[in-house]
Amino acid sequence: MSQTTDESKSPKAATRVSLATIAVLTIGGAIFVLDLAPPGSDQDGTCPVCGSPTGRETSGESPVDAGEGVAEDAANETTQALRTKAAAGDANAQFRLGLIYSRGIRVAEDHGEAALWFRKAAEQGDARAQFELAVMYDNGEGVAEDDREAALWYRKAADQGDAMAQLTLGAMYDNGEGVAQDHREALRWYRRAAEEGFAEAQFKLGFMYANGDGVVEDDREAVLWFRMAAEQGDAMAQFNLAVMYDNGEGVAEDDGEAMRWYREAADQGDAMAQFNLAAMYDNGEGVAEDDREAFRWYREAAERGFAMAQFNLALMYDNGEGVAEDDGEALRWYREAARQGFPMAQYNLGAIYALGRGVPQDDVQAYAWASLAVAQGYESARELRAGLSERMTPAQIAEAQKLSRELAD
Repeated sequence: MSQTTDESKSPKAATRVSLATIAVLTIGGAIFVLDLAPPGSDQDGTCPVCGSPTGRETSGESPVDAGEGVAEDAANETTQALRTKAAAGDANAQFRLGLIYSRGIRVAEDHGEAALWFRKAAEQGDARAQFELAVMYDNGEGVAEDDREAALWYRKAADQGDAMAQLTLGAMYDNGEGVAQDHREALRWYRRAAEEGFAEAQFKLGFMYANGDGVVEDDREAVLWFRMAAEQGDAMAQFNLAVMYDNGEGVAEDDGEAMRWYREAADQGDAMAQFNLAAMYDNGEGVAEDDREAFRWYREAAERGFAMAQFNLALMYDNGEGVAEDDGEALRWYREAARQGFPMAQYNLGAIYALGRGVPQDDVQAYAWASLAVAQGYESARELRAGLSERMTPAQIAEAQKLSRELAD
């Protein structure tokens, strides 16, 4: 009969995360595609750059500050006075009245009324109102949600130089929302916003050069735009610039510079940067090996829901590296990563239940977790499951299979 031992556990997932929001991680010859959606998202297509469900920034705040002067106006001019001017066709008053209703300043928030006044100003060519009206169509606020209408009004504002509208229109072409997908058009609009110094657009432009979307792949050009955005404090750009230094892509490989930019992004709460920073401390790359610092940064990323960090944190508790050995904490973090579908965590959780280490020995739980890892191609889990099946009854196996299906749902 096969025996399960501590030595059968998986090694750390120490390979660092690469560019992009989907990373391919190679461990022991097996390839896993990991969903790196930002923590807190529903993982339903949420944009890793801006967090909006459509991949577009729709906060309603334009680089031409839509709210600038509104508070002062609210103090100095009554809503009725604004309404009188707006009714007379004053586009600025119409825009300001739209803002008052959309933000609920001195009046009850009313998106329908806001859309009415934004439309009147937008039709007179007010770029701020065109952007706000586009946002309302984008989000279905005050009007029926309509990507085509959103794209139409974003374009009108973008043509007048509104950088947020240019960025958003670029994202719509990038994703084929409201317009036919066209990476070249996306690139064109990202570039216009980027050249105006808009950091998110600079990041997106760098990303397109790095991946060859709508343009010939050019790592040097990618580095140029990532750096511009990174120096403005864009965390995703800082992370991607670090990756370029880490891998020597478009720039000479430099662990020190990689470390610097990972730290900049990590300090802003970027979980992928925190994970990679932890891995550098773990492996002594670009910095002296330091298990305590590795533990610290794995924990930061783990608490933000990053599955690979949760797994590595569990291993550190399991082995007493950088922290006192703690089977309970190891179990907790293996479980967190396993619930997110991380196969090595599922395998280790199965091994823990098979051994009864820190938990009551439970072959049903062990078999169920091992089966989930097997379903993802993790071969060591297949051996674990085979060993368990030799000592389990048919009824226990059936129960474990049922549990595995429930855990997978």
